[in-house]
Amino acid sequence: MFATQTPSNQFVSSHTAQALPNGTRQTKLWSSLEEVCQLMQVPVSQADDTIRFQHMQFRAGQRIYTIGQPFDMLYVVYSGFLKTVAIDESGNELVLGFPMKGDMFGIDGIHGKAYTSEVVALSTCDVILIPFKTLLTIGKASPDVEQAMWGAMGRELIREQRMISSIGSLGAEARVARFLISLSERFAEIGFSSKQFNLRMTRQEIGSYLGLTLETVSRTLSAFNALGLISVEQKTVTIHEPDTLKTLRRLPPSKNGVRGTVKLAA
Repeated sequence: MFATQTPSNQFVSSHTAQALPNGTRQTKLWSSLEEVCQLMQVPVSQADDTIRFQHMQFRAGQRIYTIGQPFDMLYVVYSGFLKTVAIDESGNELVLGFPMKGDMFGIDGIHGKAYTSEVVALSTCDVILIPFKTLLTIGKASPDVEQAMWGAMGRELIREQRMISSIGSLGAEARVARFLISLSERFAEIGFSSKQFNLRMTRQEIGSYLGLTLETVSRTLSAFNALGLISVEQKTVTIHEPDTLKTLRRLPPSKNGVRGTVKLAA
């Protein structure tokens, strides 16, 4: 599964190679430590440019790791879109997040030395493997890099906390609006259009993430479309009124299919 020839400072454990899911396709790409830091948008003054981290490619539907799998690896998204999920007591899938370019995932495995969630590719994905032992070794030699990496992990946790806070305090329509704005801002951060983008996740997955039903998500997107706040064509969303979506609280009940004035936050 792994290339037979690797750079001398490449760190990939045989245990990790065995843990990767069947059907993954090895790419011939490697990233230096400095490139990984740049991808994650974390500043470092010095990075050992001889260290290389391996890329792995996954097809849509493949799992990068599963719940309970022994932890030894962190991951950084080089390209593509994924979802992080947990499984409740009834076996239902609960979507926790949607990692995209520059995001780190796998942090949930650090505490208990096993992953508590699983990550599934929503599109063809190129993922950089960061062996945790290697990260610790690098940190001892370069405190600057160590601080940057821990900072990146903290950023991911803060992002999740903010979304959880929003979900708990907002109504259904406001949740969908904030989700669209969050996606818009994240696309802008990685160099893509903030106005028009494809939803790689399904309406059901969005609903699971926001704590809403599939029907509520679909109905809300249709209402936004009817009001001219967005345009929706299959998976493509075009945002026309980002400022309105940022402050939207709810839409009033419709009569005869006509929506009233948008209610905004105070």
